[in-house]
Amino acid sequence: MPGDLAKIDVTSLKGVGPALSKKLAKLGIETVQDVLFHLPFRYEDRTQITPIGASRPGESYVLQGEIVACEVAYGRRRSLLAYLQDNTGKVGLRFYHFSKAQQKNLKTAGAIRCFGEVRAGASGLEIYHPEYSQLSSAVDMEESLTPVYPATEGVSQSRYRVLVTQALDRLAQTSIEELLPDRWDTSLAQAITYLHHPPPDTDVALLMEGKHPAQTRLAFEELTAHQVSLRIVREQIQKLQAPVLDSPSKRYAAVKQSFGFTLTGAQQRVADEVAVDLMKSQPSLRLIQGDVGSGKTVIAALASVHSFENNFQTALMAPTELLAEQHFINMSNWLAPLGIKTAWLSGRVTGKKRIEELARILAGDAAVIIGTHALFQKDVEFRNLGLVIVDEQHRFGVNQRLALRAKGSAGNTSPHQLVMTATPIPRTLSMSIYADMDVSVIDELPPGRTPVTTTVMSDEKRDSVISRIAEACTEGRQIYWVCTLIEESEVLQCQAAEVTEKELAKLLPDARIGLVHGRMAPALKTDVMNQFKSKQLDLLVATTVIEVGVDVPNASLMVIENSERLGLAQLHQLRGRIGRGTTDSHCVLLYRKPLGNLSKERLEVMRQSNDGFFIAERDLEIRGPGELLGTRQSGAMQFRIADLMRDQEMLPMVREASLTMMSEHRDKASILVNRWIKDPEKLGRV
Repeated sequence: MPGDLAKIDVTSLKGVGPALSKKLAKLGIETVQDVLFHLPFRYEDRTQITPIGASRPGESYVLQGEIVACEVAYGRRRSLLAYLQDNTGKVGLRFYHFSKAQQKNLKTAGAIRCFGEVRAGASGLEIYHPEYSQLSSAVDMEESLTPVYPATEGVSQSRYRVLVTQALDRLAQTSIEELLPDRWDTSLAQAITYLHHPPPDTDVALLMEGKHPAQTRLAFEELTAHQVSLRIVREQIQKLQAPVLDSPSKRYAAVKQSFGFTLTGAQQRVADEVAVDLMKSQPSLRLIQGDVGSGKTVIAALASVHSFENNFQTALMAPTELLAEQHFINMSNWLAPLGIKTAWLSGRVTGKKRIEELARILAGDAAVIIGTHALFQKDVEFRNLGLVIVDEQHRFGVNQRLALRAKGSAGNTSPHQLVMTATPIPRTLSMSIYADMDVSVIDELPPGRTPVTTTVMSDEKRDSVISRIAEACTEGRQIYWVCTLIEESEVLQCQAAEVTEKELAKLLPDARIGLVHGRMAPALKTDVMNQFKSKQLDLLVATTVIEVGVDVPNASLMVIENSERLGLAQLHQLRGRIGRGTTDSHCVLLYRKPLGNLSKERLEVMRQSNDGFFIAERDLEIRGPGELLGTRQSGAMQFRIADLMRDQEMLPMVREASLTMMSEHRDKASILVNRWIKDPEKLGRV
């Protein structure tokens, strides 16, 4: 009976008890249908045995031989190390998580066959945690590609493949509902079966590229599900009521004059679009895209004044204290002369000061409340929240953004919402992901912004860079030196910055050098930044904490160490800290050899272009939409099989299919959405 698999709990599968079902739930797998739609993200070729002597680091192989030694190795971490040997060579098999039983069994295993990625290790070539089986009885070679699934701790690939085989057996005995118009040669069931168990005659190249008809069939359905979910959300939002603001008035005109500059044509156009939104009775949801330095804060200030003129409060949330504090300073300078009071909330506002700020917010004395994630904590209550502004929105998780919006929601009412990003979203992505939002683009930089010249240099030329910095210091220019590491460890990055600061102090004895990193006390961090802004420091050594929110017009040189470790969007954001004055600005991207092809490609893009939208398109190609939008942290927007760059030719057809589904097959719309998206309402409400 159609739809049955969507209602059958995953615990009905053999081997799935309470413990495993909890682990599967982390992957969004709760039913047998969920198992089927949790698709492989790549395939491994295990169809042939490779001689150990022919294996090379960085590649995965099926290897076969005798276990000639097995012992516990003691180093930084205790591990089990076994050696596999054939007549061409020897490789180490290393296990960091092992039991006494595994140690005993492996020691006496004799001949085994294993699979894994060969790496250069402490004992020579090694494979970490390989899959293996004894050859005491006949072990058949795989006849087709082996699927590899997105996994979580406690759910091994082999264990999940067993569940998939059971789920496919169930699929063969029942049916799964076809929800899209009949336009495919391949049925949904056939496509699912094919991708979990590719047959021996599979077109391997087509499958690896993600362009097999079975993949296209499912990618189209997944993209359509996302479009439909956003259209449903849009409908739901339009049923809510929002504060209806009157036209902007005297203070709105006055704050324009107080900026000290004339708005660009793009700023004026976007400001007008936002003002029209705020005069509607339905909650607005607008994304403002603007390249680094395009003047998005000005739009936020105008919208806040518009809200104040109608007796509503505005909450502005930023992801870091540096960025939030800069917004607070700018907003206060612009708004205080107009009698508009601001409040500041962050993790470091504690004790009596916090109690005072919370009281001002609740009483309505503070009209514009600026801060970090502290804004959505439980004890923060607004008197009359009419507008929520989220800056660098992709840096907040779904739950964080929802919590702030909920502060102004009651019954059938919801505040207007404005989200801003200096990470330009490619049109391809906007069409697909922001179908529920209005999008404004500030596509014009203010006069006086100078293009940044970017140079890519090997770390071997570090001395010449130091000389360049010494010259810049004598000329009265200011410099950023950005430290990055491959390890995603704030502690290690901060240590690297501290070491670099000491090293540069020795090499540049006449330079006034400051240090900023994420583990410093917030007050000290702010003090150092203020010294840099007021030209008391020549050189600022920093981690990527300065990526957003730092505005020092006199800074005209930036050096980024280990630049090959960063994505294009982050490099572009960092580079945007310079070029804010009238002096020619230069960015030096230092890299360490050897430089991989992908890194070389990224750095070349940075050298060639200052255009954030071009860079974003390339970043989307290289990194994919999940990382670009920051949605990995929230669990939303994780495509299972679709790829926005690869599948972009489908998007017009996807749009048509989603509209047809909404108008002619509404009864099937929610079934389609729930098949592909976990908690679609939460995704959309953001």
